[in-house]
Amino acid sequence: MPLRLNNVIISDVDLRLLDADVGGETSPIVRFVDNMLEHAVETRASDVHFETFEKDMLVRLRIDGVLREYPSPERKLGDAIISRVKTLANLDSAEKRLPQDGHIERHYAGRSVDFRVSTLPTEYGESVVLRVLDKGSWHFDIEQIGMQASILDAVKACLEGGSGILLTTGPTGSGKTTTLYSALQYINREEIKILTVEDPVEYEMDGMIQVNVHDEVGLTFDRALRAFLRHDPDKILVGELRDTETAHVAIQAALTGHLVLGTLHTNDAPSTIMRLIDMGIEPYLIADTVKGILAQRLVRRICEHCKEPHHLTVEEMRFFPELKDKTVYQGHGCEACSGTGYTGRFALYEWMPVSLSIREAIRAHASRTQIHDLALKEGYVPLRQEGIPAILRGETTTTEIIRIQ
Repeated sequence: MPLRLNNVIISDVDLRLLDADVGGETSPIVRFVDNMLEHAVETRASDVHFETFEKDMLVRLRIDGVLREYPSPERKLGDAIISRVKTLANLDSAEKRLPQDGHIERHYAGRSVDFRVSTLPTEYGESVVLRVLDKGSWHFDIEQIGMQASILDAVKACLEGGSGILLTTGPTGSGKTTTLYSALQYINREEIKILTVEDPVEYEMDGMIQVNVHDEVGLTFDRALRAFLRHDPDKILVGELRDTETAHVAIQAALTGHLVLGTLHTNDAPSTIMRLIDMGIEPYLIADTVKGILAQRLVRRICEHCKEPHHLTVEEMRFFPELKDKTVYQGHGCEACSGTGYTGRFALYEWMPVSLSIREAIRAHASRTQIHDLALKEGYVPLRQEGIPAILRGETTTTEIIRIQ
């Protein structure tokens, strides 16, 4: 099936001509890369993959969290395409032995789009991934990101507080950045000084001082955090608590009267406590500083054009016995959703406040299971349970909720 990019159909024959000028016009290599980037924006892709293998080059786009393969150029054109991407990103095209990072800034329909470029040397050449940051499509409003009302009120209360740590957890691509920027925007006022340290700074926010990590020159998360404490901040964002040193400095910042927002990679909210302990943080320090933990996932939304009732399978019934005799839906696939049955995504959240009883359990070196069970008694709702109302409203499928577990 031919690939349509920017209203131009690129057939297999066209792809074989990518290494030549046609009638004095722009090089087809240039046109192919430009059209692929624009196509990524038009289809709301989060990532563009140019992957090099021995006999093939694959072009894949991650749309709604799932990779989709597109008709790809012949392998002999792969090096020229990757070289073009590296040139646009101001990378060294001659350096093919080491990974490189850069970015491409473009404007489409009046919107600024940033493509974060990462190259990787492989056995058969280089592979390149571009993270698509469509600045014009984001509006960081904590009221509009899909939090349940009870969770939203609890998060707002933490943000308005004077000190402590508020953690957001989830895998890469689960929407943590959007949540954190929305939280910062909510508290971004003239009387509050906000400092952020990120790797990299994904979106520039007015009224905040944002710092990019540069490990190669020694500007690490923990070093930036130590400097922050001498700049009189009220609120601090740490892009990721990725090591013990950074976690310790974040704890010290919280103990000295600052509100610290940060992220970790854990499966759910209760597991975050264990992750901090594994990083070498004393339980009593966790109990004294962590105010709440927000875990989240992005799930795909059923396509409205092909939505239809769905009969639960045996496996789905086993996973969701409470849905017996309930009406649920799925998308059977149509042109509007490219045959996937889904269009777009939305966030699901679970919230675990660190209450007095949970603090005492942490100090007593309670296990993850003990903390989980205690939180359940106090009203904690896991992501699986948060997904059931979305299934019953016809917003997503049982398959999606099972996938994020």
